[in-house]
Amino acid sequence: MIFAQPEADCAQCPRLHRFRQANRTTHAGYFNAPVPSFGRDDAWLLIVGLAPGLHGANKTGRPFTGDYAGDLLYATLTKKGLANGTYDKHKDDGLTLIGCRVTNAVRCVPPQNKPEGAEIKACNAFLKAELDALPKLTTLFALGTIAHGAILSALGLRKSAYRFGHGALHRLPNDLLLADSYHCSRYNTNTGRLTASMFEDVFDAVLAHRATTAA
Repeated sequence: MIFAQPEADCAQCPRLHRFRQANRTTHAGYFNAPVPSFGRDDAWLLIVGLAPGLHGANKTGRPFTGDYAGDLLYATLTKKGLANGTYDKHKDDGLTLIGCRVTNAVRCVPPQNKPEGAEIKACNAFLKAELDALPKLTTLFALGTIAHGAILSALGLRKSAYRFGHGALHRLPNDLLLADSYHCSRYNTNTGRLTASMFEDVFDAVLAHRATTAA
C-alpha cells in the first residue's frame, strides 16, 4: 500500500524548510527529512504524536525513535502486545508493530519542538490521506492536544464537540474511537503530569474497548 508522504525536500512550510536545511549542515548524519509513519498497513490502531524530535525521529527517520518519548511508547506497546522485538533507538533495530501504526501530526522537525498553526494545517492533508488509506482502522490514539486537534481536523469534525482530556475515549462517526493521552515526553513524565501507569491505563482502556466491540 502506498501512503501519501511529503517530498524529501518539502517546502510547504518555509520555517520548517529553513530549519531542516540548517540541520543538514549542523547534523549532517541525521535523516533530516519528513519522517514517514511506522507500522502495519492493516493497522486497526493509529497512534498520532506531535512532530519529530530534533535528536530523535529527525535523526533516525522513524517516529518516536531515539528519544525518551520513544523509550516509554515502545516499551508500553511491547508490554501490551502491540509490538514485538527489542527497541534499540534506531530504525533497523528489528522492532515490529502488531496491529498498530505510529505517525505525527507534523512530519518535519520544528524549532524548539513547537510547530505553528499554519504548519499543523499544511501537514494535515498527509494525516487525512493516511486515515483514508487504512482499511481496518477503528481506533485513533492522540498523544497530546495538537495531535487530538489534528485528527479531528483530518476527519472534518468540530474540536468543540470532542474535548481533549487524558484518558478520554471519544466515539466518533463511522464507528471510530479516539483515545486521548498526555504526550509521553520527558517533560511530562519528569513533572509527574504523566506516569507510566497512567499511560498504560489508556492503552488498557483501548484494548478493553476493542475486545468488547469484537465480541
